[in-house]
Amino acid sequence: MRSIAEQIHEELASVPEPLQREVLDFLRFLRERTERYAHERAELLATAESSWAADWDNEAEDEAWATL
Repeated sequence: MRSIAEQIHEELASVPEPLQREVLDFLRFLRERTERYAHERAELLATAESSWAADWDNEAEDEAWATL
């Protein structure tokens, strides 16, 4: 069975260069969007953890979660 990359390569080779350029632009867009989303998610998680730390990091919370 051919890999996804092999299938993409075959399809890409069968279309004219202007369409190949569009595909390349789209792939770059997808990569940048994925990287931006990961960065934004990491920032949000860090903010949430720091703001909720006082509520989460205490003896009462530890006891409540210990039985789960």
